[in-house]
Amino acid sequence: MDQRVERSPAEIRRAREDIPNIRERDLAAQLGISEAELVAAHCGFGAVRIEPRVNDLLTGLEAVGEVMALTCNESAVHEKIGVYDKVVTGNHNAMVLGENIDLRIFPKVWAHGFAVEKRDGGDIRRSLQYFDATGKAVHKVHLRPASNLYAYEKLVAELESSSQEPIVSVKASGADDDAEIPDQAAAVENLREHWSGLTDVHQFFDMLKTLKLSRCQAMRMVGQDYAWLLDNDAVGAMFQRVADGEMPIMCFVGNRGCIQIHSGPIKLVKPIGSRINVLDETFHLHLRTHHIREVWAVRKPTRDGHVTSLEAYGADGKMIIQFFGTRQEGERERGDWRFMAESLPRIPSPTPA
Repeated sequence: MDQRVERSPAEIRRAREDIPNIRERDLAAQLGISEAELVAAHCGFGAVRIEPRVNDLLTGLEAVGEVMALTCNESAVHEKIGVYDKVVTGNHNAMVLGENIDLRIFPKVWAHGFAVEKRDGGDIRRSLQYFDATGKAVHKVHLRPASNLYAYEKLVAELESSSQEPIVSVKASGADDDAEIPDQAAAVENLREHWSGLTDVHQFFDMLKTLKLSRCQAMRMVGQDYAWLLDNDAVGAMFQRVADGEMPIMCFVGNRGCIQIHSGPIKLVKPIGSRINVLDETFHLHLRTHHIREVWAVRKPTRDGHVTSLEAYGADGKMIIQFFGTRQEGERERGDWRFMAESLPRIPSPTPA
C-alpha cells in the first residue's frame, strides 16, 4: 500500500458489495487502506472485534477441532488443515507444534483481531483474523465443516472486545529489519568467523543482529562455500523435483508476527501463469514467482553437520519463502535434499558493495 486514503466505514462496505469476489488484501490495496481497516468497517455487519490475546486464543482453539490455518506475506500464502494442539504459550514467543499446524508466533506484533462471518450461498464461512499495528494480516483461522461450532462461538464470546467501533487506528510501517545497511559494521573475516561457529540454525538471526547485517548482505559477503545465488527459476525446479521424488521438505512462510511451517512431502504442484500452487489434501501454497528478485542456497553449520536452505527474496530484501529438507534434531541432513539443492542452476554471485 503506497499511499493511504481516508474512507468511511460505509464507503468501504459499499466497495465490498460492489466487488464481492475480490480478495480482501487486493480490495484494501485498491481502496488505499489496510486490510484491518477493511475488516473493521464490517463490525456490526458480519464482523466482531476480538482482543488479540494470543495465548488465550491458542489454548481455546484446540477444542474447535479441525480448521484451516493461514499465514501470508505480500508474495506467498501458506494454508494448513489440522488441529491447534501441542500449544506452548509465551508473551514474547508462542508455538503450536501439532502434526499439521506448526507455528512460531510473536504475540506482541498482534494488534487487531476480528471474528468474521460471510454468507456464501446458503452457507456461512467463519474465520478469526488478526493484524499487526500497520493493518497487515498476521494470521487467520478458517473454520471447516468438521469444526466444533459451539467451541468456536464460546471462544469468540470470551475474546469479544468492549469496543465494536467500525474503525481501527493503524500506524505507518516502521523501520525494516531486513533493510540494507549502507555502512556495514562487519568485515568479511568477522562474518565468516561467526558463521563457521554456528551450531544451530536458530542462531543465525542473532548473528545477523550482532553484526548489524541484513540476511541478503550477509549472503553476498560470506563467500560461495556458505551461500550462492541461484537462477530465479530454481524454486519452480525444486518443487517439481521434490514432488517427483516424493521428498519430504520443510516449507516456511512468515511475516513479522507469525511463521507457518509445512513438513512432509508435496504431491500436486500446479504452476498457473506467474504463480506456483501446491494443492495437496492438507497443504495449499500460493507463491507469486514474479515477486522473487533473488534465490539463495545457504549452508548453515549445526552440531549435526551443515544444513542447506533455499531462500527466496523480494525486491525489498525481505524473505518470501524458505525451504529445508525434513529432518529431526540430532539427525544429519537428507542426502537427496542436499544433492538436489546443490545441483540447481547457479548464477554468478554479485560482488559485495
